[in-house]
Amino acid sequence: MYVGIDVGTSVVKAAAFDAGGRQLAVRARPVGLSLDGGVVEQDMEEVYAAVVGVLGALTAAVPEPVEFAGLTGQGDGVWLVDAEGLPVRAAASWMDGRAHELVDRWLADGTFETVFRRTGSALFPGCPGPLLAWFDRHEPKALDTARAALYCKDVVFWRLTGAGPATDVSDASMPFLDPRTRAYDDRVVELLGLGHRRNLLPAVSDPVATAGARGEGLPAGTRIANGPYDLPACALGAGVTSPGDGLLIVGTCLAGLVATTELDLTGEPAGLHISTDRPGYWLRAMPAMVGTAALDWVLSTTGMRHDEVDGLLARTPPGAHGVRVLPYFAPSGERAPFVEPRLRAELTGVSLESTRGDLVRATCEGIGYAARHCLEAAGLTGSLAVCGGGTRSSAWMRLLADVLGRPLRVVEGEVGARGAVLAAAERFGAGLDAPAWTRPAAVVEPDPDRAAFYTDGYAEHLDRLAGARARARG
Repeated sequence: MYVGIDVGTSVVKAAAFDAGGRQLAVRARPVGLSLDGGVVEQDMEEVYAAVVGVLGALTAAVPEPVEFAGLTGQGDGVWLVDAEGLPVRAAASWMDGRAHELVDRWLADGTFETVFRRTGSALFPGCPGPLLAWFDRHEPKALDTARAALYCKDVVFWRLTGAGPATDVSDASMPFLDPRTRAYDDRVVELLGLGHRRNLLPAVSDPVATAGARGEGLPAGTRIANGPYDLPACALGAGVTSPGDGLLIVGTCLAGLVATTELDLTGEPAGLHISTDRPGYWLRAMPAMVGTAALDWVLSTTGMRHDEVDGLLARTPPGAHGVRVLPYFAPSGERAPFVEPRLRAELTGVSLESTRGDLVRATCEGIGYAARHCLEAAGLTGSLAVCGGGTRSSAWMRLLADVLGRPLRVVEGEVGARGAVLAAAERFGAGLDAPAWTRPAAVVEPDPDRAAFYTDGYAEHLDRLAGARARARG
């Protein structure tokens, strides 16, 4: 069997697949997030213990030889470790907002745009550049103690294999990598005031690092490939490999990705260009902060359950009786397809006659408009696959197809873990049938009349968003 490991923000999963891509079993374990005034952190030991735990449970459930394993996980954030790969402090999550004042300053003085023009990556508070700069100012002893500033999956890879600090080109894409040379741009490091911390950046393993397991969770000697991180892994797992084709991940945050062979660093600085294992091939990514977390907040606040969503959407018409939601609930604002650290959610058109169904539909529509904005900015011209927790709602998938005005190839199962296995197969020279592994479970077609209605609604959304961005800037 083949094993995919996906170290998510709130859940760690391991999935087993047979040679034809059939998912045999999945084991999962939740991990905690500490949120306090915009500071979002995770316990690295808890995360690693969850990885070892789910791997042990998976191999016990499917007692077959493991051909190899692929590892993926959440991107961005800063995971500081010492010379043994052990935590120096809690990991700062990609959701962290403490460095927003630095990003504001760089937006104002032109540093933000300069970095984007050199790397194709738009800074946001939870990415390594601002976070490392914040630590350098406020917790320098943590950086003095650290051997490396890693990404989530890199810490797990080091602990599982003992291979030492390294990252792959996909994680390194944010924010220091030159996408043309596939190496760090030292000028960008200097621009962010981190030249004296250059030693903390891990070596970029290109081709990607591989090693054997030490025997924790997986049998000793099991081959493991490190990366890509979760966004490009999901693209592989959904079969998005041809230029112009795209993927929408409907998870805690939305992520719109489009495959491209053109490196265009013009336009509004936002999102990033993710380098892949194939030189000259990138994913134009718009990983937004908005996502299912917005719907979770509305459901929790109104006392509704997730299993009620389909019924509420079915009973409430398009347009939600005039209720509108700009679904930018993240404490660090928004990062794609624009960067606005102080942007916050807005609800309008609400009256005593508004129902909970109106609020839910308006939120789902708002998330759909945000998704359309991301995909258009990323340059979608071909087919669109969709994956993530949001796909469990058939009514929401129909709504999304209408809002986006295009068919959705719904890919189910553990798409990130599947992509990690496919990436590992390329690195180990295994001949897996990628089209069979990435066949969609369903195709959802848009309704022409509702799609036309939502085209007008999208234009209105953009107008309201422009006003909200102006207010956020004060």
